[in-house]
Amino acid sequence: MKKILIFCFTVTFVFFTACQGNSAKKVNSSNANSSSSSAPAKKATGGPAMTFDKTSHDFGIISEGEKVRTTFAFTNTGDSDLIIVDARGSCGCTVPEYPKNEPIAPGQSGSIVVSFDSSNKPGIQQKSVTLSANTSSGREMLRIKSNVTPDPIKQKQREAQAKARQQN
Repeated sequence: MKKILIFCFTVTFVFFTACQGNSAKKVNSSNANSSSSSAPAKKATGGPAMTFDKTSHDFGIISEGEKVRTTFAFTNTGDSDLIIVDARGSCGCTVPEYPKNEPIAPGQSGSIVVSFDSSNKPGIQQKSVTLSANTSSGREMLRIKSNVTPDPIKQKQREAQAKARQQN
């Protein structure tokens, strides 16, 4: 029994140690990406490239049930036509509108409108939109966040349901 317990602790320790190394690499690479996207637009070579005016947006404090929108403007800073093939929100509450399969010439601009429906989403919300395009990376990421104040009636219903689950 003692050996099994030691084995479980060892495996757990190795797992968490390995995960921490990868998360640090991801944080460092995402910081490098976000700092380069906020820099002035540079002419890229070797294909299309997307340069955004912003890659994240904070809606601040909103009420549950409120529907909010923001626009992410971008420019093709590459040397060939940019084509956005797909854009997907991280959940059904986050919906992007984008120029699907429309060629955007070098130097031209476009926009992606992201809508967020806060119904049944109380608390801090962080969502993303993944763009699939013919850029060198093939994917671009946009992020939104907000703090949704709960609807008092719905919050009482959620609390009653949680209490009922605890009693079962």
